[in-house]
Amino acid sequence: MDKPVQTIASQVPQKKGFALIITLSVLAVIIALTSVLIGYLDIVRRDASYTKALIQGNLYYADIQKRFKKLKGKHQVLYSKSTALNTPDQRFSLRLHCRPLANGININWLGEGNNQRMVVQYNTAEDIFENIVQNYSLEDATMLKDMLLEEIGGKKKFVQKEQSRLRQKNGIMSYKQFENILSKYQFEADDLKVGKIPWKKFFVFNKIEKESSKNVMDGNYLSVDLISMLFNLDLSTVKEDWKEGETRLKTFVSNLGGEYTPALFAQKFLPQSQCEVSYGYAGERFKFKFVDIQGEVKNFEFYGK
Repeated sequence: MDKPVQTIASQVPQKKGFALIITLSVLAVIIALTSVLIGYLDIVRRDASYTKALIQGNLYYADIQKRFKKLKGKHQVLYSKSTALNTPDQRFSLRLHCRPLANGININWLGEGNNQRMVVQYNTAEDIFENIVQNYSLEDATMLKDMLLEEIGGKKKFVQKEQSRLRQKNGIMSYKQFENILSKYQFEADDLKVGKIPWKKFFVFNKIEKESSKNVMDGNYLSVDLISMLFNLDLSTVKEDWKEGETRLKTFVSNLGGEYTPALFAQKFLPQSQCEVSYGYAGERFKFKFVDIQGEVKNFEFYGK
């Protein structure tokens, strides 16, 4: 029996089906490309907004530099609460919050083990670090300390520093730099406990001064956690009686039977602060930081949103 002849009509649906598949494929590609383009345009818009916000931040910073030179006794006022600042025409406003630059143990004191002029500072930093390790039961304190010392000494950089002023200095100059080291330690030691420690209550991140007598803490602004650990005092008692910025540390410690070491603390107010400014731009909030040391405002760092 002859095979049935396949007519042209019988082939038409197959061609339509093939054409339909091609059309859907093209549409899928177009949709995918459109999504990419839309995403790219969003990135461009965000970058443009970021750049404009950075320019605005620089303008605010320049204005603050001028204002700060004229303000006397500003630090005690700025430490107590956030302050709103406005431009003369009242079109723009921002919020400023400052904290003492030396209201804790300088983490870089850990690298001064061979400096005879820094024995007191080094031993204090060591004791606090060891107390933290024991209180929070860290898995591998030796690894963490080695990482910190390598970063402090400049032998190995765990953090890629983007700001030029940080590249020029050994040591741990910011909490962000310190935090990145903690993250690396947490990953390598598989130690989640390191992320639960309130490090900012114990350590600050400043350069080592050439004169050992200048490597001191602003004692009247220490956290209750550090005071309790530093002087072996009951934490609940310290929390109840300590008023930061108002209570005199030397008197407070002496009254509770603690041992006050003058070499560790400034004997008069230190006009050194780190300030953070937050401001609105294009419906979003941005911030930048700077330091004010002896009346000199410097080290502008833009942190974005």
